[in-house]
Amino acid sequence: MKQNFFKKIFIKISKLFGYEIIDQNEFVSPTLDKKLNDDLSIINDKSIVLPLGEVTINKKINSILTILRINTEIEVWDQNKKRLFEFPKIEYTLRSLNSLIKSITFSKKKYPNIDHKIIIVDDNSKNENISKINKLIDKSNIKINLITLNNNDYKNIIKKQKSDDTFSNLCSLLKCYELAKKHSEDLIFFVEDDYLHFISMMEEMIASYERISSQLKKDLFLCPADYPYLYMNNQKTNILIGNKRHWRTVDRTLCTFMTSKIFLDKYWNNFYNNCLDRHDPFEKYLNEIYEKEFCISPLKSLSVHMTNINSSYGLSPFIDYKKIWDENLV
Repeated sequence: MKQNFFKKIFIKISKLFGYEIIDQNEFVSPTLDKKLNDDLSIINDKSIVLPLGEVTINKKINSILTILRINTEIEVWDQNKKRLFEFPKIEYTLRSLNSLIKSITFSKKKYPNIDHKIIIVDDNSKNENISKINKLIDKSNIKINLITLNNNDYKNIIKKQKSDDTFSNLCSLLKCYELAKKHSEDLIFFVEDDYLHFISMMEEMIASYERISSQLKKDLFLCPADYPYLYMNNQKTNILIGNKRHWRTVDRTLCTFMTSKIFLDKYWNNFYNNCLDRHDPFEKYLNEIYEKEFCISPLKSLSVHMTNINSSYGLSPFIDYKKIWDENLV
């Protein structure tokens, strides 16, 4: 009883000074009142990963704006190939949006104090497809605003392209960046409509952003997909510990990534110039940012890019594609 008394006093003193205690015999943390298999981290306060200890969060996230750009008419931009499962494009858009809503809803239950908004930029979909999208929006409990793209707004800004599809693609990308520029959320998640997201995607992106940016003491770029092209050369990388998985540094992304409003403003010229013409690679000016700043992607993937099965920019390794496809049927 005497030993138990001193143990309780020690726990109270440890809590008072902000320390956490690990009881490896019982596999619990008495200061957190949790089993060590539980989520030990506290969002916007501390990130705890065994056996690496605690990271104090100084890069706190209170709000996230997700901007989803969609085109339900073009099957695969700039290619004649079919996507995995070979459905009409609207089916990928609906399942992508559904998986995004599910992931954000799951994250909101874990982190109810973080505010989420979604803006959808639609590239002139048919009314029947818009109707299907609106039905899915109406069922959600997230603030979602659907905007129709007007390509004429950019005819004197973006260089004339060889095809209308390429011009439209650049217009929609610039529209997304302009919308983000006008908002003040802490993080911006730019995402395209041919990605399916695991339900833990948003939770892991938020918590890993907080942990890693707090350790590095600077903002980041996060790509949710583990692309196959990352394994096709002898690229050197650093491995970092996120919230519940490993992350690797990368020097290229496609147009689906998360970053801070601070970085959007800081590198606005790169974002803007990337949309003025088709470059080689398409993301040329975005990739230039990663020469100066940390960009990371997860191991294993939090989102899968539903392109052709042979695409080096497509399917992530070690994923049950049929499962995630079926789970997001609308």
